[in-house]
Amino acid sequence: MKEIPPLEVIGHVESSLTDKELAPKQGSEGAPDAWLVFRPSVREALSDLKKGDEMIVLTWLDRADRETLRVHPRDDPSRALMGVFSTRSAHRPNPIGLHRVRIVSIVDGLRFRVRNLEALDKTPIIDVKPVLGDRDG
Repeated sequence: MKEIPPLEVIGHVESSLTDKELAPKQGSEGAPDAWLVFRPSVREALSDLKKGDEMIVLTWLDRADRETLRVHPRDDPSRALMGVFSTRSAHRPNPIGLHRVRIVSIVDGLRFRVRNLEALDKTPIIDVKPVLGDRDG
């Protein structure tokens, strides 16, 4: 099997969410607006994004437990344990977060204010993709 090169962090989240126990489970469940702050090295890759666009932000959930394989969905102990690959739990072998957000504003081409992001402050950003159907590519 070919060795996988290390991930490159392309930015980080700035959010008022700092306590994972108080953060909403999904962005549409009351997440405050947040900022995606990108490294200058990816400026050109961001150049076609604009206010109003929806995009998928992939984050590295750096505070997740990578040893957890079974969880109670939505951290609700009344629900049966399930394998993490059947849930949206942050706790998993490779804790990649998947967040559908809308761009509210862009500052200096590297700071994107977004809506519906439940990621915690300082969460690393590893990729951004358009929502399928919005544009070709």
